[in-house]
Amino acid sequence: MREYVDRLPLELIYVNPNVMYTLGMSRSARPFPLARLFRALADSTRLRLLNVIAGREICVCYFVGVLRISQPKISRHLAYLRRAGLVSARREGKWMHYRLAVPDDPAAAAILRGTLEHVRQLPEMRRDLARLDFARGAPAKFVTLQRAPQPSLIAPQEIAPARVRRAP
Repeated sequence: MREYVDRLPLELIYVNPNVMYTLGMSRSARPFPLARLFRALADSTRLRLLNVIAGREICVCYFVGVLRISQPKISRHLAYLRRAGLVSARREGKWMHYRLAVPDDPAAAAILRGTLEHVRQLPEMRRDLARLDFARGAPAKFVTLQRAPQPSLIAPQEIAPARVRRAP
C-alpha cells in the first residue's frame, strides 16, 4: 500500500483505502460518487420510489398504498436512497416527508433527470402515479392514509441539494 501512496500526485491526500481528498478542493466541490448513483438506480423498487417522489414532497405512509409494497421494504429502500444522497427527509410530528435531492454535480444530476424522464413513460410507473392521484383524492379508501398529510408539489428551485453521507 505504501508504494501506491508514494506514486500519488502531490495534490492528493491519502486518508484511508476508501477516501482521498484533493488539495484545494472543498468537500462540497467533490464530484458526486457516480458508482453510488448507479447502484441506487439499479433497483426497480428504488426507481418506483424516485418516480413517486419526483416533483413533490410526500409522506412515507403514501408509499405503502400507492406502490403496494410492505412498509419495511419501503423504509429499507428509502434509507438506501438517503445514504446515496438522492432523497432528503423531514419529520413533522409522527410523519416522515420525503423529497428528491438533485445532486450538485451536473453529470449526476443529468443522469438522474434522464433516468426519471425515461421511467416516467413505463406503464408500471404511470400506474403508480395514477394510484397516487387517486389516493390524494380519496385517502379514506386507504386505511394507512386516514389522517395522513397530503403530498405537496414543490417548485424545482425548492428541491433539496444532495448531501452525501460518507460510509464509516
